Amino acid sequence: MVEKVLASWRDGPARRAIMDFVTAVTTPGPAFVEPADRIATFDNDGTLWVEQPLPPQFDFVFHAWAEEVEADPSLAAQQPYKALIEKDPEFFKGLGTQDPGVVETLLEAFTRSWAGTTPEEFDAQVREWTGTAKHPKLDVPYGELVYRPMLELFDLLHANDFRVFVCSGGGRDFMRVIAEETWGIPKENVIGSAAAYTYADGKLVRSRELLGSLDLGAGKPEHIFAHTGRLPVFAGGNADVDIEMLQSARFALLVNHDDQEREFSYTLGADASLAKAEELGWTVVSMKNDWVCVF
Repeated sequence: MVEKVLASWRDGPARRAIMDFVTAVTTPGPAFVEPADRIATFDNDGTLWVEQPLPPQFDFVFHAWAEEVEADPSLAAQQPYKALIEKDPEFFKGLGTQDPGVVETLLEAFTRSWAGTTPEEFDAQVREWTGTAKHPKLDVPYGELVYRPMLELFDLLHANDFRVFVCSGGGRDFMRVIAEETWGIPKENVIGSAAAYTYADGKLVRSRELLGSLDLGAGKPEHIFAHTGRLPVFAGGNADVDIEMLQSARFALLVNHDDQEREFSYTLGADASLAKAEELGWTVVSMKNDWVCVF
């Protein structure tokens, strides 16, 4: 039975730290955590699936915006359409590091583009994209680029009465479309930046307004508590925008992208989190050394 747990993880400090923590919080004793408080939260892009050269949701959004500009060329003078058309390097660098200012600009445009649509209409567009879009370098559908070791970690946590949530700066409603079939978690366990909704004349539609703050940095533990009424016991991330969420948990797991052959090798947007991991003793996962397979 033990051999089947975290099968894609090599035996080493990271795997042992996870197993030791899960054993400690589920065994009567000083570290025991009641099942109701066993909350585990994970970032999405770069933690559960690829985020290079850009997080997959942006591929979905950019395709839609290209069609909008084709229909209305005047949009090319507005942000973020202008930056996309001109391939502004600073803008794309901000996307890669999930700079809050860049992300907020995108999400504001995102809410405008889909304002007035019903949840069913939006879900259908996302599903159409997932059925056709492929990663530009790896040339496979994005749904095949979820990290197998992280799904095995979800299985371990579920087997020990943890409730697993995905908490990302990306669009909540986009992630909810893929949550159940991709991660095996219910869509209500997805926390993210989102548009507000209005209900009138028997119909629920997206508004032009963002619902609360961005789900980045300090926004992550704030959103988690608002959603669950608790802070996480276990948290996993991969970037500087995950630091506050990782600090709020008893056990912090940081994925380090250091495998150029099987995925990507980079620290852009993660230098501060790697330094914080060393300072606070977080468990750092080397994609190259700790994972037998990636996908």
